Amino acid sequence: MLMPGAVNFFADIGIVYAFWHSNAAGKVVIACLVFGSIFSWSVMVSKIYMIRRAKRETRFFLKRFRTARKPLAIYQNREPYPDSPTYAVYMAGCRELTFHLLGTTEIDDTFSTRLAEADRISPVAMSAVRSALEREVGEQALRMEERMTVLATAVSGAPFLGLLGTVWGVMDTFSAIAASNNASLTTMAPGVSGALITTVTGLLVAIPAMFGYNFLVVTIRGMTVELDNFAGELAASFDHRYLDTGSRVPR
Repeated sequence: MLMPGAVNFFADIGIVYAFWHSNAAGKVVIACLVFGSIFSWSVMVSKIYMIRRAKRETRFFLKRFRTARKPLAIYQNREPYPDSPTYAVYMAGCRELTFHLLGTTEIDDTFSTRLAEADRISPVAMSAVRSALEREVGEQALRMEERMTVLATAVSGAPFLGLLGTVWGVMDTFSAIAASNNASLTTMAPGVSGALITTVTGLLVAIPAMFGYNFLVVTIRGMTVELDNFAGELAASFDHRYLDTGSRVPR
């Protein structure tokens, strides 16, 4: 339990003093802003955690892919990299390629034999494989950008919501002064202070969200470019081994 002196100390702090002297509308605005801040911080933390996991698993996956002698080796061995968007693009391309080569995506003990005996695929079929890769790149980009609108809304909407609370509070303050016929600074200060706290709160919500949003946008954009590059690399590897060009090499 706080002592009376401690209560007076906290009451004298500017932001606490302003909060207790804000009107009902101001308190509602502050509550909405606090809720929005919690939500935006949860999005930022979860996105940063997701990106870190994705980058780590993608690094492991690419090292394995580039040391494998066959582009379908990871697919055939069912090696999992569930947090890597690059792996998801790889799996989409492998499934489409396997379907055109073998007529099925099933992997069993005869997969290597069936793959070695399969005919190469036509340029039209390879175009379908490329389309599958491009489609998965787009889907992974959308998945990485999911809930980014929350941060964009916090950046653009929080200051305006705070300004609304401020204007409302100032309006109520001047209305009360006009009704009491007492325009002294002592009468105005509590109401104006309570009105301004909503703008301060709005900025405290928007500024971290702005930095987080910019960081995440740049990072996700870079990861999307990496997905595009990998899709091109994988398509070239498929072309070399499985596209019908009139020659045949061991698989």
